[in-house]
Amino acid sequence: MTTTAFAPGTEARFAVARQVADAVLFEGYVLYPYRASAAKNRLRWQFGVLVPPAWGAECEEHDFQHTECLMEPKAGATLAVEVRFLHAQRRTVQQARQDGGFETVPELHLEDRVLVPWDEGVEERVEVVASVADLTGDGVTFEFTRLAREETEPVLDAAGRTAGRLIRRREEISGAVRLSARELDGPYRVLRLTAVLENTSTWTPPDGAAADRDAALPRSLVAAHLLMGLSAGSFLSMTDPPEWARGAIASCRNLHTWPVLAGEPGRADLVLSSPIILEDHPAIAPESPGALYDATEIDEILALRTAALTDEEKREARGTDERAAAVIDLADSMPPEVLERLHGAVRALREVTGPDAADASPPARGSLPDQYAVQAPDTPWWDPASDSGFDPARDRVLVDGRSLGAGSRVLLRPGLRRTDAQDLFLHGRSARVEAVLHDVDGAVHLAVTVEGDPGADIRREQGRFLYFQPDEVTPLEDA
Repeated sequence: MTTTAFAPGTEARFAVARQVADAVLFEGYVLYPYRASAAKNRLRWQFGVLVPPAWGAECEEHDFQHTECLMEPKAGATLAVEVRFLHAQRRTVQQARQDGGFETVPELHLEDRVLVPWDEGVEERVEVVASVADLTGDGVTFEFTRLAREETEPVLDAAGRTAGRLIRRREEISGAVRLSARELDGPYRVLRLTAVLENTSTWTPPDGAAADRDAALPRSLVAAHLLMGLSAGSFLSMTDPPEWARGAIASCRNLHTWPVLAGEPGRADLVLSSPIILEDHPAIAPESPGALYDATEIDEILALRTAALTDEEKREARGTDERAAAVIDLADSMPPEVLERLHGAVRALREVTGPDAADASPPARGSLPDQYAVQAPDTPWWDPASDSGFDPARDRVLVDGRSLGAGSRVLLRPGLRRTDAQDLFLHGRSARVEAVLHDVDGAVHLAVTVEGDPGADIRREQGRFLYFQPDEVTPLEDA
């Protein structure tokens, strides 16, 4: 295993995934944005915090992340792993004295900002490249250390005179990433990749500070996550694997993290293992105008909340953190048309152009597998006229070659994939179809009342039915 700069092709692939990974790294870091005096900032660093083992034994936080996923590497493939986390550093504010010395103060007022003590997050990366062949057996381990350091930054006033200084201190931090792979039995050659990231710091809490989380944070890996890429081959989706791999996927253990396919859509050679659960190929919305450090949520709310801060609150936020100052500048300079664009977008309605446009038309509303043929008009759901083409009391749906509609009798056979406990009690009961309904996603639902239910007449009067999809019923002969 080596720690070296990634090859250009690997670096390019990782750069795409880092756009989302940065949202994980800075999730909530300068939210709304951060001011040191705000009550909501009393508890920070909540996601992916890997604490020193001695501290983890005293609290409910963890000192490791355990990732397992399946991959199909090609011969001679290598695995590139990027460990990413924040290293918390303590910032002390000192004011200049007339005698040329400095004294520590709780705040330092400048014309455009108020500087206050603060814990800043410094991005750290550890890059590792290993041959997939070396991962089998006992696997490989790479240990890393970031040494303690102290930096001093002078603070100048508007006239260029020294008003004070900032002292930043980082504690030593150490960790390890352990990689291994094991070939599984099955119809295809597939390996289970295991990646364990852990904090290996030997620091122990001082006597009487067992409950002091602030003492452990500078020695913790904060917002820790992994990017893993194959030079040749692919990973299998953990949420939508092929049928033959579902059992192996279900047996994977993922502790304090969750792996998803990342990078460009349509590719499967990159995985992001994140403490925040994401879907495959997560992406930042193109409407997002810049880094608001909550890109997995709603940029519009953050922009409006930032714009609503008072001038004094903005001065404090600017002095709290450089990233918070950037958020203030972004929100203050955002044109109305950009803010309006953040309000929302319906991506399925956008016009498709280019060579694939002819094949990009969506299926007709109500379209189902061949065994279910629904008589419904092909009108876009967003068109107000679309509702006029539906009549729950008269619409029909074909199930097993039989046309079903209001008044038809069916045998209920609830499906496990979308059934709650109450529906299971109705398995094998006969029912009467009251209406055929279409939702905006094109799915068809049968509204039914159970035969023999003494409250069926009341349900019809109130329109309170039970709902099943066509593949959950079997047609019966009508009475």
